[in-house]
Amino acid sequence: MKNRLVSVLFAVSVFVSAFLLFQIQPLISKAILPWFGGTPNVWTTCLLFFQTVLFGGYVYAHLLTSKLTPRWQAIVHSVLLIAAVATISILPEATWKPTGGEAPVFRILALLLVTVGLPYFVLSTTGPLLQSWFGRAFPGRSPYRLYALSNIGSLLALVSYPFLFEPVIGMSQQSSIWSIGFFGLALLCGLCGWVSVFFQAGSKNAEPAKPSQNISAEVNVGANVDEIIEKTAGSWWQWYGLSMMASVMLLACTNQVCQDVAVVPFLWVIPLSLYLLSFILCFDGEQWYSRLWFGLGGAFSLALVTFLMTQPPSIGLVVEVLIYFSALFAACMICHGELARLKPEPARLTSFYLIMAAGGASGGVFVGVIAPAFFPLLLEMHFALVVCSALAIGVYLNENGRRSEASQIPAWVHYGAYAVVIVTAISLQSQASGTIRSSTKIERNFYGVLRIENHSPHDPEKHTLKLRHGRILHGVQYQSPEKLMIPTTYYGPDSGIGRTFSALNETRPSIKVGVVGLGVGTLSGYGRKSDHFRYYEINEAVVRIARDNFRFLSGSPSKTETIVGDARLVLEREDPQGYDLLVLDAFSGDSVPTHLLTKEAVEIYMSHLNERGVLAFHVSNLHLDLAPVTAALADQAGMEFRLTKFLGDDATSQTSSLWMIASHDKQILDDNGLLELTDTSPKKRVLWTDDFSNLYSVLR
Repeated sequence: MKNRLVSVLFAVSVFVSAFLLFQIQPLISKAILPWFGGTPNVWTTCLLFFQTVLFGGYVYAHLLTSKLTPRWQAIVHSVLLIAAVATISILPEATWKPTGGEAPVFRILALLLVTVGLPYFVLSTTGPLLQSWFGRAFPGRSPYRLYALSNIGSLLALVSYPFLFEPVIGMSQQSSIWSIGFFGLALLCGLCGWVSVFFQAGSKNAEPAKPSQNISAEVNVGANVDEIIEKTAGSWWQWYGLSMMASVMLLACTNQVCQDVAVVPFLWVIPLSLYLLSFILCFDGEQWYSRLWFGLGGAFSLALVTFLMTQPPSIGLVVEVLIYFSALFAACMICHGELARLKPEPARLTSFYLIMAAGGASGGVFVGVIAPAFFPLLLEMHFALVVCSALAIGVYLNENGRRSEASQIPAWVHYGAYAVVIVTAISLQSQASGTIRSSTKIERNFYGVLRIENHSPHDPEKHTLKLRHGRILHGVQYQSPEKLMIPTTYYGPDSGIGRTFSALNETRPSIKVGVVGLGVGTLSGYGRKSDHFRYYEINEAVVRIARDNFRFLSGSPSKTETIVGDARLVLEREDPQGYDLLVLDAFSGDSVPTHLLTKEAVEIYMSHLNERGVLAFHVSNLHLDLAPVTAALADQAGMEFRLTKFLGDDATSQTSSLWMIASHDKQILDDNGLLELTDTSPKKRVLWTDDFSNLYSVLR
């Protein structure tokens, strides 16, 4: 009975630890996402931190179990648990909000280190430590079931967050529940350590545990560093390379999907769940991983992703996501399947764990730090696709070559497989080269890739400069003197915002305009000498390009200011500006900053409007229907609104657009120009707050 209770104690501890480990990742990432522009790189940087700390936890577990006696292991880890509980503070303080000009990557890493660093480190040590202590408490019994429970807890945490926790519970409540769970886990882990000491003292003459041949079931606690280096020579690079490529594929694919779809926890945790599931299946048994079919199928699924990346978006959101994630799963199955085939004898398990963790962390460093510094475009996905395609074909050909002649796949399939890799590499290289050649300037930083394109330079009437941020068009300007200051794209004279400017200019001799999101400064094309435009832009590179390469700002007779920093954070600190018009133009891209569309954000905006001020939300978006959100915000502020829809005009470079115009000034809202564009008001209302927002409710 006593043994059963102790087994349950270890099982519950491992399960809860794994659950908390993978719950904290989307929770803290979502909490800080709005502070750093809502870019996919926020999640990538967070994963870099988590992978690095996980590696540190494995190193700690190895050193603790190999260098200290059982009693001192329990003492040291108990002290660590107490320190983690005493200093726990999951949601960061407002003092960590950026003020503009800082390096986002290092600020995010520092923020995570101070808030969740110690608790996450403790959680990362729990798996190997408790397996070791269990093996010591119960000699002869394999701790494999604990490993299986750990995987189940991890997967359950990832899947439950976007479907159960995020849509129902606010972040402050999530944080409180998580903290309570961590406190309970600390008690359980401390008890496990001391129970293992007691059990070992009572069973010194027990038969030692029999080594398991399954890598998942053992943790070697006795190998010293010199032995590890000597014994792993010749194979460590395979473990390292395969684990690194799985990590690179995970992060690059997540980055790509978030860039093309939306930055939401759902699109974070599903790739991570598939990554974890592939690891579970491959190390559970050989029956799950077929080298032949995953090699061949993986190559073709990766080629399909290549086709998506090199063509304009033309399929539905669900199909696009399924294709990306299918390729990710295939690549991870190949990497983890080959890792399982290369697992060492039990005496080298600790080194195997450590090198796999090091490979995962290196993948995070490559995607999160090295690639943005050295690649002009988002080429890490290109790199991952080519390497994983070559690996898939190599695995397939190797396995087929081992089969008997009668069961071998026909040669023409081989040639097709070779062709897939060659076409994948050529297509990606051609797409990247074409993008670079068509760009007169490329600049990449934490917030993404900015490109300037020079269109129709030999036709003065059609000659334009375009600024793109990934796939999103940020602005277009004619280069002929006659058309230079004509507003284009979503901001043309016939759009909702163009009609709003027309109405304001007819009734007010001067206006003060605040604009969230600079683009190329197109709205300054409406400026008069008496007007004042104030732009808020988080990306300093956008400000520099708008001033140096486009002429809306310099050519406008109005007074113009640009403020670098997150608009909401800057507005929180500013004195009331008394704007006649405040334009919110940060939602047309795929990375929607939800913190700019909450009840609390609108309260800040209202404090900066004068009594007759107008709020204009640009809600054109490919995947999200933001009209119900902005309608709810207007209702909350007691403002009437007009949802304006313009279908576009290619002849004048005006893009189809959707604008929500809200104000207390009926004269503006009843302007004939606005009324001509007014669309049906959304029937439903979706009110977001700082504590709770759910993008699934507005997916198209």
